[in-house]
Amino acid sequence: MTPCTIRPATASDAAAITAIYDHYVRTTSHNFEYETPNVAEIRQRMHNVQQASLPYLVALVNGTIVGYAYAAQFRPRPAYRFTVEDSLYVDKEWVGRGIGRQLLTALIEASRKAGIKQMIAGIGGENPASIALHLRLGFKHSGILRNVGYKFDRWCDLTLMQRAL
Repeated sequence: MTPCTIRPATASDAAAITAIYDHYVRTTSHNFEYETPNVAEIRQRMHNVQQASLPYLVALVNGTIVGYAYAAQFRPRPAYRFTVEDSLYVDKEWVGRGIGRQLLTALIEASRKAGIKQMIAGIGGENPASIALHLRLGFKHSGILRNVGYKFDRWCDLTLMQRAL
């Protein structure tokens, strides 16, 4: 495992976050976006998460951002205010080196400290590595929504997982 430093994201991290996310938007069905949001949109999304007092984290190795993770409100109604959905992306050059595990562990702890009680993972397409990571960190399968996303000319499932914090 490559040790990394994890800290809260800042607006100046948006370009690096956008670059990491771009690979996944363009080449995978792990998310269901068709076009990579621009830096301003990523910065706004980050601001929205942080304004809700939820964690948005980056992982750094030797001062370079190699991954990010955040917890966004699961649904907008007040009854869901103690439930978040996690998102986690690791730079394609750093996959398989333990960055994701360190990020998700830190995200779980930061979410717990923020008073969150449940964390949901919505894992798009075929992503066995993400499913395995979530299982290792205590998530349980909650179900599969079949054929709910359409990307790269095919229907994709959404695997739902959940963990009590």
